[in-house]
Amino acid sequence: MERPLLAVLLLVGLIIGCAVGSAYARARRGWNDYQTVKKSVPGARNSAWLLIRGVAMKAAVIALLLVGAVAYAAAGADDETAGPAPGPSATQSEPVRR
Repeated sequence: MERPLLAVLLLVGLIIGCAVGSAYARARRGWNDYQTVKKSVPGARNSAWLLIRGVAMKAAVIALLLVGAVAYAAAGADDETAGPAPGPSATQSEPVRR
């Protein structure tokens, strides 16, 4: 009766050992991944700020161009460059009869 009891205890020990070993491997892998990402955060943060700064500059230039276009349209045309205005046309009060 000792042999089956030892075999069962060995099997239970192997199952528990495999479960603990795989949990430890997952935890170690997660910790290594965390450390890798933690080291890369400052570089990623700088890259993100550079991209945001580029988008903000483009938006500011577009906004300035739009404001300039609206101001130019609101100012209207200069009288000097508009050209001569049409004069009154000659109208005849009565048609000529022949």
